[in-house]
Amino acid sequence: MKEKKRKIQQSDLQGFKYFKKLSRMLNHLHLAGCQRDRAGNRLLHMDQYVTLLLLCMFSPICSSLRAMQQASELKKVKKKLRVPRCSLGSLSEAASIFDSDLLRGVVEQLADQIESVPHPEKLDDIGGILTIVDGTLLKSLPKTVDALWKDENNKAFKAHFQYEILKAVPVASELTNGRANEKTVLSAALQSGKLYVLDRGFAKYELMQQIIDAHSHFVCRISDVADYEVLEERQLDGDSLKAGVCRDMVVRLGSQPVKDDLKQKVRILQLKLTEQTEYSAITLAYRGKRRPQTMLIATDRMDLSADVIALIYRCRWQVEIFFRFFKHVLGCHHLLSHRANGVQLQVYAAIIACLLIALYTGRKPTKRTYQMLCWYLAGWADEEELTAHIERLKEQTIA
Repeated sequence: MKEKKRKIQQSDLQGFKYFKKLSRMLNHLHLAGCQRDRAGNRLLHMDQYVTLLLLCMFSPICSSLRAMQQASELKKVKKKLRVPRCSLGSLSEAASIFDSDLLRGVVEQLADQIESVPHPEKLDDIGGILTIVDGTLLKSLPKTVDALWKDENNKAFKAHFQYEILKAVPVASELTNGRANEKTVLSAALQSGKLYVLDRGFAKYELMQQIIDAHSHFVCRISDVADYEVLEERQLDGDSLKAGVCRDMVVRLGSQPVKDDLKQKVRILQLKLTEQTEYSAITLAYRGKRRPQTMLIATDRMDLSADVIALIYRCRWQVEIFFRFFKHVLGCHHLLSHRANGVQLQVYAAIIACLLIALYTGRKPTKRTYQMLCWYLAGWADEEELTAHIERLKEQTIA
């Protein structure tokens, strides 16, 4: 016989004082989604729903919609978080009536408060906000993964992130279906004053030109067999050689018919390959090809030294580490909704959770820090142990 799940008790939850600041930031969302509520009898409001989402993320015992409903019945939750007792129906309805886009402003407000984490001095004064752009497939979503490529009504979701390197946190996200083109998503979200760090999947000359036209810059890996005309061969200094730079060239990138998509000359750096994705390694072995020894990095920044460009690109692997952490916080094995808007609400709540960790600790969010916070909020760790953990993070850098 299947063991009956234990109901959530008040003793399972503590640390509500850390939600007070967030509650003030969510106050402006209180009337969102109330347009159809002409009688004025809505009990669950958007700010309260988002607060419950965050409570679930920092309290792993709240792992389902039923658990969230049980938590809303607790006196401490109702008093400290000002959340009413919720029915399963109202929680389920919330995923469709509360507009997830309204949380973008909360994410931006929190991100603006975060200061740079310790980082290599060479990344100072770059002249643009270092931003990694990448996407991750939420392939463990129930009811969608098996139907991933079946039809228009059965798709997985893909989360597209913009991740600031020096703050070590995500600052923007876009949720699409699993087939969405990452280049198209980025093209629609370009901003000025950025230095976009891109993997090989973004290597489209037209996109590079759009980034330049948006008054931003790029550092992007391109195909190892890309066509280009060498206009100038730059001399390498000792720092560049130590950083694994083999060549530094000014080139005219592309051949017909895409040659005119990128109007100006760019730099190409040939770097010694130090990372290899599991997929690429398996693919090369399957095709009987030798593992490449170098990779090509294109950039429009002519002023930066070659070793700094190499360092910037190698920081791109931070986002892969973040994805593993983020999915742990998000709880991909049991999302609370299968509607796109409901998933986006939970994705934004997970981003807010990451930003809160960064604000509280002054360091990039990690799985270990998240676990310590969960233990503290569940009463298994005291404040002294939590503070000791944070103190140990002070030696951490993102090099």
